[in-house]
Formats: sequence, structure tokens, C-alpha cells
Amino acid sequence: MTTWTRAQVGALGEQRAVEHLQGLGLRILARNWRCRWGELDVIALESDSDTVVFVEVKTRTGDGYGGLAEAVPPDKVRRLRRLAGVWLAGQDRRYAGLRIDVIGVRIGRRRDPEISHLQGVA
Repeated sequence: MTTWTRAQVGALGEQRAVEHLQGLGLRILARNWRCRWGELDVIALESDSDTVVFVEVKTRTGDGYGGLAEAVPPDKVRRLRRLAGVWLAGQDRRYAGLRIDVIGVRIGRRRDPEISHLQGVA
């Protein structure tokens, strides 16, 4: 049995989240975008509605830390909003809409990862 580091688990979760988004028809604009105030895990574009989607990815190997709703408390949502604003300010174009989503990836031992996708948390 192989033991994964926290970084490896997180990277796998982000990759599964990106694949999920692409399967929904979203185009990935950036991954792990950083500025001095923090990081946005995934930035994607929903082309049909010209909506930019900022995605927080939470990867879990068990249920010990609660569900997806508990994983992103109000202070985290505020930080995501601020980071989204910073990213948007640096763009040369405008978007018709924006949305903040949370994708939970639960990695089990014997099956494919389970994906939970909450749209429009903010």
C-alpha cells in the first residue's frame, strides 16, 4: 500500500476537478493562480454564457473533516471573492458573468474519486 503526501492528494483532487469541469464543457483559463493575497485553485470559462468560474477544490480521503459546505466557511468565501476581483482587474477583457464554485473530491481506497460540485456559493 502506498502512502500519499498531502500535496499529492491535493494535486490528484485538482486534476480530477479539472477533468470534471472540462467534461461539463468549461475551458480552463488558469490553475493555481497566485497573488500576494492567496491562491485560486482553478479559473474556468463557461463559453456559452461567457461566465468566468472561480473554483475552490477540496480533496478529502475520508469524512473526518465534515462535508463540502463546512469546508468553505464565510471568511474563505470572502477571500475567494477578493482574489477573483484581483484576477479580473488584471484581465484585458470583460465577462458577462462570474461565479464561485466549490468542487469536493473524495478519494477512496478502492473506487474512483467521488465528485461533488456546488455551483454559485457566492
